[in-house]
Amino acid sequence: MDGVEPGTPCWADLATPGLDDAKRFYPELFGWTGRVSAEPGAGGYTMFLKDGRAVAGAGPPAAPDQVPVWSTYVATDDADLVATRVEAAGGQVVVSPFDVFEQGRMAVLADPAGAVFSVWQPMAMRGAELFNAPGSMCWNELVTPDPERAKDFYALVFGWHPEEQSSGPVTYTGWRCGARIVAGMMPQLEPLPEDLPAYWTVYFAVEDADATAARAAELGGTILVPPRDNPAGRGAALRDPQGALFSVTALR
Repeated sequence: MDGVEPGTPCWADLATPGLDDAKRFYPELFGWTGRVSAEPGAGGYTMFLKDGRAVAGAGPPAAPDQVPVWSTYVATDDADLVATRVEAAGGQVVVSPFDVFEQGRMAVLADPAGAVFSVWQPMAMRGAELFNAPGSMCWNELVTPDPERAKDFYALVFGWHPEEQSSGPVTYTGWRCGARIVAGMMPQLEPLPEDLPAYWTVYFAVEDADATAARAAELGGTILVPPRDNPAGRGAALRDPQGALFSVTALR
């Protein structure tokens, strides 16, 4: 298949009750343009484009009481098989596999610590068309209080192999899928927000992490972790005006 290899994060989208506000905030922050789905059942699902290429999406929440959240989607050849593996490995099927029009088949899943992620079995829509450039997804990272259990779980579900990289006092784990490290994992360092027992965070590349964090605050967002240097570059953790968590990084 073209597009993203199975086992690799391929898409990110935001589920939010404040969809109109998201369509204001993110284009002003990242220079995105929004394209609203014409499908009557799509609930105003909006695809965000950077320089004409799809980079992320936003839509209404699946349940009225869902907290606003960015989801990492991992590419797969068989969404139903992944859902079966998730249950067998001690995780939870939050939303059973279903077809998204002619675009693809997806499921919403959770690992044993409660970190939610999605899988995408592509049909017409392969995933993002731009990665690792300013305004596009560049990394996906699991923050969890139970890294050891996560290692077993994601190995069973996606065949990922954990590779530990010492990063100062913290042991950072890279997830290897075939020849590539496709995502990462951090142990929980600070107390997690109450609404996130463990979570996958989406990183978007930016030209300047400090300027982006300041701009996010100007636009009504919150700086959760101020910009600081990391092995990949300089990053910050932010929340949008509705409370959805995401991260930005200026790649080296």
